[in-house]
Amino acid sequence: GLAIAAFAAAGAAVPQARIRVDLELVLAVDISRSMDFDEHTLQRNGYVEAFRHDQVINALLSGPEGRIAVTYMEWANDARQVIPWTIIDSKEAAHDFADRIAAEPVYSERRTSISGALYEAVNLIEGNDIVSHRQVIDVSGDGANNSGPPVEESRDFALKRDITINGLPILLNANGPRQGYDIDHLDRYYKHCVIGGEGAFIAPVYDLKHLAATIRKKLVLEIARLEVEP
Repeated sequence: GLAIAAFAAAGAAVPQARIRVDLELVLAVDISRSMDFDEHTLQRNGYVEAFRHDQVINALLSGPEGRIAVTYMEWANDARQVIPWTIIDSKEAAHDFADRIAAEPVYSERRTSISGALYEAVNLIEGNDIVSHRQVIDVSGDGANNSGPPVEESRDFALKRDITINGLPILLNANGPRQGYDIDHLDRYYKHCVIGGEGAFIAPVYDLKHLAATIRKKLVLEIARLEVEP
């Protein structure tokens, strides 16, 4: 009896096989007040359209494992995971993920804590039961860090864990700051203070008409880099 009990206990301790994917991707989307309702809606729809687009879906399925894991997180002063880790291994799974983003109500909060978003994104990556070839945090936003710890500190925290950070700075008013929110040269700020890691890049958006296309191209680039040997 004891032997069987001991065997059962040992059996219970065997960890679950972890899910293997090509990429773990955190979509960290800015919902701070500096963007109005229409801009938030366009940004949200950009991600919805991307996950319904064949170009993105083909990229998602093209890696050695044939699937990625993605989570959708919104942040302003605080960050919250809106859609939990989702394995995308088919066109149907991608469309389903898009539908779930589309179904979320759009809302906004004050202040911009990119650093808080990065720390939370690292937690999401380290706290799941997924193994991947690459981990990427995709930060979109239209302002500089103005809340929480310094952004460089949180960036370095992620980079030490071999997590790449890519940026989608939204520069809607390139002619100068409006309402005290925007900063000049947000693209430079993202380049020097926010992004980092192997193959990190920014994809600036200067006009909301181009937002959906930029998100799509950015996702394809992030995913397609799986094929690139260091």
